[in-house]
Amino acid sequence: MTELTELTITQALAALQAGDVTSRELTRAYLDRIEKLDARLHAFLHVDPGRALAQADEADRKRSAGDPAPLLGMPLAVKDVLTVEGMPCTCGSKILEGYVPPFTATAVRRLLEAGVVVLGKTNTDEFAMGSSTENSAYGVTHNPWDAARVPGGSSGGSAAAVAAELAPGALGTDTGGSIRQPSSFCGVTGLKPTYGRVSRYGLVAYGSSLDCPGPLAHNAEDAALLFSSMAGKDPLDATSVDVPAPEIRLSNGNLKGMTVGAPKEYFIKGIQAEVEAKVRAAIDQLADLGAEIVEISLPHTEYALPVYYLIAPAEASSNLARYDGIRYGPREAAESMWDVFYKTRGQRFGPEVERRIMLGTYALSAGYYDAYYGQAQKVRTLIKRDFEQAFEHVDVIACPVAPTTAFKIGAHGDDPLAMYLEDIFSLPANLAGIPGLSFPVGFDAQGLPVGMQLMGRHFHEAGLLQTAHIYQQATDWHLHRPALAD
Repeated sequence: MTELTELTITQALAALQAGDVTSRELTRAYLDRIEKLDARLHAFLHVDPGRALAQADEADRKRSAGDPAPLLGMPLAVKDVLTVEGMPCTCGSKILEGYVPPFTATAVRRLLEAGVVVLGKTNTDEFAMGSSTENSAYGVTHNPWDAARVPGGSSGGSAAAVAAELAPGALGTDTGGSIRQPSSFCGVTGLKPTYGRVSRYGLVAYGSSLDCPGPLAHNAEDAALLFSSMAGKDPLDATSVDVPAPEIRLSNGNLKGMTVGAPKEYFIKGIQAEVEAKVRAAIDQLADLGAEIVEISLPHTEYALPVYYLIAPAEASSNLARYDGIRYGPREAAESMWDVFYKTRGQRFGPEVERRIMLGTYALSAGYYDAYYGQAQKVRTLIKRDFEQAFEHVDVIACPVAPTTAFKIGAHGDDPLAMYLEDIFSLPANLAGIPGLSFPVGFDAQGLPVGMQLMGRHFHEAGLLQTAHIYQQATDWHLHRPALAD
């Protein structure tokens, strides 16, 4: 007999619509599983059973009254950098400890309007700064496939929650790979939309020109359902684009007529051999499904890492200036206003956040702005042009998500550069503002998931999801689940 928590979003919605299960029963099943397993995984920072069950009861009432909301009664987890009115939002930081926002992020609000039930808030690297969810001030999240390893970051809590069947889907955010990389490490499907396709209102800012909210789920079909309800122009976000919310209808079939580009710069010396082998095998599978595979070049890829780590910290140093002990969260006592600022920020920001603030402040300082930040923005334009030229010849680009599978907790603790290198294949999409999708394509010798990334031209999310869906109809990697004993 299939457990309720084993259902995909699509399957669970069908069961709800058929009357085979109620939203309360479905929500209760996830809450029970969270209670049993999350002490080991620490995927959640906050769970609100009473609120979730009340939302589930309301969904059941609406369904009996004929409400057609597309996600009515579906439980969901939310990364703790997206605000939900009345629910704590810490961003994984002690500087926002106890903060309860009076408003809801647009991406979350639209999903609530579509009928979802919010189970709780998931763990994250502090202010989404990290690639492992080890930087949370509230403890490390563990990978459900191997509790001694990281789930990736910064949306590691959301990825671990979906992989461990603590939620059928979750919201994450992606600034430099923070949806795609944890999706790869945890064996789930994660979509980074085109920049501006999903509103950033209510997303606590890290890098304002890079941040993208997006969904994580078991497969492309479920990710498409969530994305369709999240996307669209938002008058509360000046960077959101006036492109209609997509109604994505995925179909079975083949990939005949599609051209897939394989960038030579993404298969580099030092990549884990099993990652390269599994991704190349997945590209071969796309060919077997009818796609034409061509090698392409994205020549400025090598500059993505230094460009990102100039632009993102520069934006972070500006965005995080507001956290001073006066306007949000707790305050450290001191005799003068400046000492309050100094003590509050010094004692409540973690080391990675402090490192990035210092890097960003330096890059923006007088005498260095043109040499560092200004130059990085020029090279960012070259990276964007690489993709524009590539998409004149190919429909999608296929490549690894990360150079390795999930690494041991603490493995990069003394080497920030090694941690930054984990994002080397995911950063370019954020710099160019294009959509990217991660989905599982196999396992390494330790039984850890390997993900492949698809990237597309602006607003081509439907094409990425359709390609992954056809691949998932022909393979079963997305059906595998970690063996977690209750």
